[in-house]
Amino acid sequence: MNDFVIVLGWIGLYAPMALGAVGSIMGCAVAGQAAIGAMLDTDSGYGRYVGVSAMPSSQVIYGIVVMFTLNRPVTAEAAPGLFAVGVLAGLALMASAIYQGQCCASAIHASKAKPEIFGLSVAPAAIVEGFAVFAFIFALVISAGIPQA
Repeated sequence: MNDFVIVLGWIGLYAPMALGAVGSIMGCAVAGQAAIGAMLDTDSGYGRYVGVSAMPSSQVIYGIVVMFTLNRPVTAEAAPGLFAVGVLAGLALMASAIYQGQCCASAIHASKAKPEIFGLSVAPAAIVEGFAVFAFIFALVISAGIPQA
């Protein structure tokens, strides 16, 4: 049983980065596909489409920082906390990146038809990013209570 708990601790260490990366991959792919489609339909604005399609990549960065913050010896006392914080933060980052990618795709589609609303159309993606920041900050704060050794 103790070995199983230790394995869960190791999963928790890696989970925020891995799940954040999965979400970023999916979010950037959805937004990137929208950007490519918009480039076919417009004669300018390509840079902003590509820039917006990269917005979901920030969640993997948050996941890397959480992973480094959680990095400590994996003991039976620390493992449950590492697992809980790592997996839950990773899931929040993953969901945020996926849904941010969808918001970015919608912003690209909308601004393709009405370029003057580009800035406003990105606002929902920024709001979703805010929730990723909340999960990130709370994971950093709560990780201080996990035993170091």
